[in-house]
Amino acid sequence: MIWHENLDEMMGHLAKTGAFLTVRDADGKVNTMTISWGFVGYMWNIPQFLTVVRPQRFTRKFLETADSFTISVPFGGLREELSTCGRQSGRDIDKSKVVDFVPAKSVSSPVVAGCDFYYECKITYRDELHSSKIPPDIYKKHYDGDWHDFFVGEIVETYGRNG
Repeated sequence: MIWHENLDEMMGHLAKTGAFLTVRDADGKVNTMTISWGFVGYMWNIPQFLTVVRPQRFTRKFLETADSFTISVPFGGLREELSTCGRQSGRDIDKSKVVDFVPAKSVSSPVVAGCDFYYECKITYRDELHSSKIPPDIYKKHYDGDWHDFFVGEIVETYGRNG
């Protein structure tokens, strides 16, 4: 499957119901969280997925040492699981008791079973969002003394539920 196939449908579900961002850190520990923001595009002549994670999120620490992340997008299912993984921290619960992790095809971070679309991404860039550069109206609406960090991943695999 081509990385931009089903992009409209995938982005619609990401924005409306969310997706799972899953990462395996350098120690082999796995965590997932719910995201509803992300960007898919073409940069440095390769397809990329850009995700943003607040520094205080448990998943953020995993991303510091990880070499990859995955995005698992359910098209209407797994609503309770998305809700739980968005409300509860991996510091407090074992997310493998909430969702089933299965090996990805090409990266070390697993995917969440039962989703309809998958991106497997090799991390190519990490950076902090600088609060001083955010327009004041956006900062006021979305932030309260904190911000997000950027994680860009080369999309190395995309596929649907049936592979």
